[in-house]
Amino acid sequence: MIFMGSSNEDKNQQKSQLKRVWVHGPIIVGAGPSGLAVSACLSKKGVPSLILEKSDCIASLWQHKTYDRLKLHLPKHFCELPLMDFPQNFPKYPTKQQFISYIESYAAHFSIEPRFKQGVQMAKFDSSSGFWRVQTQDCEYISRWLIVATGENAEPIIPEIFGMEKFQGPVVHTSNYKSACHFKNQRVLVIGCGNSGMEVSLDLCRHNAYPHMVVRNTVHVLPREMFGFSTFGIAMTLLKWLPLRLVDKVLLLISNFILGNTDQLGLRRPKTGPLELKNATGKTPVLDVGALSQIKAGKIKVMEGVREITRNGAKFVDGQEKDFDSIILATGYKSNVPSWLKSCDFFTEQGMPKTPFPNGWKGENRLYTVGFTRRGLLGTASDAVKIAQVIADQWTTKDPKGCNFSSVVILPGKS
Repeated sequence: MIFMGSSNEDKNQQKSQLKRVWVHGPIIVGAGPSGLAVSACLSKKGVPSLILEKSDCIASLWQHKTYDRLKLHLPKHFCELPLMDFPQNFPKYPTKQQFISYIESYAAHFSIEPRFKQGVQMAKFDSSSGFWRVQTQDCEYISRWLIVATGENAEPIIPEIFGMEKFQGPVVHTSNYKSACHFKNQRVLVIGCGNSGMEVSLDLCRHNAYPHMVVRNTVHVLPREMFGFSTFGIAMTLLKWLPLRLVDKVLLLISNFILGNTDQLGLRRPKTGPLELKNATGKTPVLDVGALSQIKAGKIKVMEGVREITRNGAKFVDGQEKDFDSIILATGYKSNVPSWLKSCDFFTEQGMPKTPFPNGWKGENRLYTVGFTRRGLLGTASDAVKIAQVIADQWTTKDPKGCNFSSVVILPGKS
């Protein structure tokens, strides 16, 4: 249930132009899988919520900023949101469109209706009233609870590379890349060797382009499956019985048997194991879906770090210089929480909870976070269930005290 009104006492000219909205339940920022998951779990507990979403649709990252060939990297049962399974007829690794259809069905099933085109400009806890105040371009929303669900991948990372402004060809971040059909017969520099960089390079190969993939740092490459079982599934099973570092050794032993020595291909492994590194830094190992065979065949060229971008290409740290028609930045994403969540020291400057997993979902003053575990959709589901339980325990249907509205309009809400 939502109450709407405007304050007579607000003398600030900018704020006076904002509609003031009392949200009779938590405010959730972000209508991606994380926001939808926690909203569904709250609904199951009888707690209404309101999702604010800056774009015009749910799961906007999946709908607008992913490439066409994308599939889930993990088997579907590791990627399900709480309270609803994937359809049985979906393949083991659902496609982008299948995942979007699942998300849309999920929102419809739980009657989740976000407020779209409501980009949060500022959120701040008002200690004098004990409520969160969340400002968008035309509204100020007020609630006892704030749930940050914008996630780890809110904005693309655009690296500063010397000379980039000189390059005459197109420079595209993977958030704007759809298919290699636009790059046929081109020499393409792909900066970044994570899962996106590998898959984009593979896509370029299959459209008769000539990708050169820049590997700036060490990287773990694992087969997506080992002996017919998902690598992630094997890891999760082994972790029930063995120490993490021993599981890492097992994974690397099998990976070297299946893939060979990746160091010889220019893909140097870190000294820290893949799972330990993931837990410590959030850096995800690459799950190979075919790019490695193209590297071995010489169709994807592995390059060392870029020293400088030139008018027609790039100079590399090993002294090589090559011409390119296009540059694709597979440099990942980052959190945007510090840009709008104010007077709160729960997050780092990088927009991640300071408290490590598994306790990074709960802050002070009824602040919660979902989708910041560095453990994908599995972590999202875990956080959503915990948050819903805690808020349900706090839930009261009594009207708030101390909110001074000149008029109140009751809007239809979820029961």
